[in-house]
Amino acid sequence: MPLASIVLAFHEIASVSAPSDLAARSGSSLLYVSERGGTVRSVDPATGAVSAVLVDLRPDLATDGERGLLGLTFSPDGTHLYVSFNPADGNSRIDEFTMSANAVDLASRRTVITVQQPNASNHKGGHITFGPDAMLWWGLGDGGGQGDPFGNGQSLNSLLGGLIRIDPAGRTNGAYSVPAGNPWAGGGGAPEKWLRGLRNPWRFSFDRSTGDLWIGDVGQNAWEEIDFLAAAGRGAGANLGWPLREGTHQYNGAPPADNVEPIYDYAHSNENGCSISGGYVYRGNALPELRGTYLFSDYCSSRLRGLRRGSGGVEYRDFGAQLRGNGIVSFGQGPDGELYALSINSGAIGRVVLG
Repeated sequence: MPLASIVLAFHEIASVSAPSDLAARSGSSLLYVSERGGTVRSVDPATGAVSAVLVDLRPDLATDGERGLLGLTFSPDGTHLYVSFNPADGNSRIDEFTMSANAVDLASRRTVITVQQPNASNHKGGHITFGPDAMLWWGLGDGGGQGDPFGNGQSLNSLLGGLIRIDPAGRTNGAYSVPAGNPWAGGGGAPEKWLRGLRNPWRFSFDRSTGDLWIGDVGQNAWEEIDFLAAAGRGAGANLGWPLREGTHQYNGAPPADNVEPIYDYAHSNENGCSISGGYVYRGNALPELRGTYLFSDYCSSRLRGLRRGSGGVEYRDFGAQLRGNGIVSFGQGPDGELYALSINSGAIGRVVLG
């Protein structure tokens, strides 16, 4: 069915305080939500019941600018919770907790990795997820400021301005190990780094059916972009262009020789946009006509939108659906493949449904 024939809406299932991310856990029907202010709670999607605080990072958290508790995910077997946040020193960090039934063993907390950040409060990225390869992937922005003043976007040695890939269970490098398949594991760049050229990857995801990688990258003043990297290779060593490129357009110099252009970009002026909120490819059962469609939004316009790849190119649709309070900053995928959006303004968590 053409996307133009599909009408979508949001069904609000619950409300929390300034949600920043949502994750499912293997073996559980609950959804787990990170609140930017530093807490983690679970939500029952069937009843809307919200749990008491499971994790509290508030005693050691920076929340100025774009900092805070920015992401969470679970190990593929559901035995460990990982949180991505900015501690009081302003750096970026991932900590691990062991799960005990539906509770978090707070005494098990350990730091997996810390990345030093420059003295700026924006472009921290922070999204984490386990990929189809069972490795932990982390998206980090260029460190802040305008126009990449710290020079991280094109750097091979900095962990900022791209995606990194590590194995937190390996621990051959102290708290984690570097997978042998990483493009610079043998030298030439930071061994943890997977790709470069991102300004602020604000949510990336893997298609649960194909393994393809999708990235929403926040632009500077004019263009927002979506990057697509096929499952074969998943963009190992790719250069997505920033700060030489903003979307498919020149920003600060000629395209790099190894530049990979986004699959789609949109102008702030045309879409009333300002900051893309990347989403997921829909693979649930409730909306079969939507399968294979990548759903995303924008913090400013907060309208639900979709892309579908086909033999004739990319099909785009602005579904127009908006969540209470707007301010959509994240999407989440339930264990059944159904998709949810989060409003940081109202706290609303909304499931994507037919309109």
